[in-house]
Amino acid sequence: MTDASTGPNKPDSESQTSQPTEVKIKYDWYQTETHVVLTILAKNLQPEDVKIDYHETALSCSAHLPSGNDYSLELDLAHNVVPAECSHRVLASKIEIKLKKKDGFRWNSLEGDPKATPVAPIPAAVLNAPSSSGPPKYPSSSLKTRDWDKLVGQISKEEEEEKPDGDAALNALFQKIYKDGNDEVKKAMNKSFMESGGTVLSTNWSEVGKDKVDVKPPDGMEWRKWDT
Repeated sequence: MTDASTGPNKPDSESQTSQPTEVKIKYDWYQTETHVVLTILAKNLQPEDVKIDYHETALSCSAHLPSGNDYSLELDLAHNVVPAECSHRVLASKIEIKLKKKDGFRWNSLEGDPKATPVAPIPAAVLNAPSSSGPPKYPSSSLKTRDWDKLVGQISKEEEEEKPDGDAALNALFQKIYKDGNDEVKKAMNKSFMESGGTVLSTNWSEVGKDKVDVKPPDGMEWRKWDT
């Protein structure tokens, strides 16, 4: 009699144990003049579950996910980095890795053969530019910066120098006179305009202040007061 406990059909407990499998997770990268920043979109990890090894031309990242699966990323970097100055942090929504560039290159790709993809060095003027305490000059991602405050000033100056035509020019002139005038000029302009129904605008207070200003419509026109 065959013992069922030792028979050929006995399940192998070790073979039935599910083993963690490696999963693929999206990642992206961007760069500054001094660093390459790699973002791995793995969520809810603990710092102790993540292991990262830095090498001059390679990066190795492994993590144990909350699901029980394992994650692994191996990269052959396009250019050299400084391992001792690389760092990472584990956030609720991602792993963020900062790779310190060894040379002042703007990388064309994250992976590849450095000899096959030569790039020009970032201009020394950019790397050595003193930091400014003022607002950044946008766009900050471009090597060619533009001082937007200066541009706005130039536009305002052009608008001031722009000469309007017709009624617009006349109104602009009156506004300037009123703005630059003293109190008597302003009183004269207000009184003459209001009392004449907008047909007279005088800056002479010594004349306007003596009496009520009469309505003086333009030649060929008749003044009519609207009934209210």
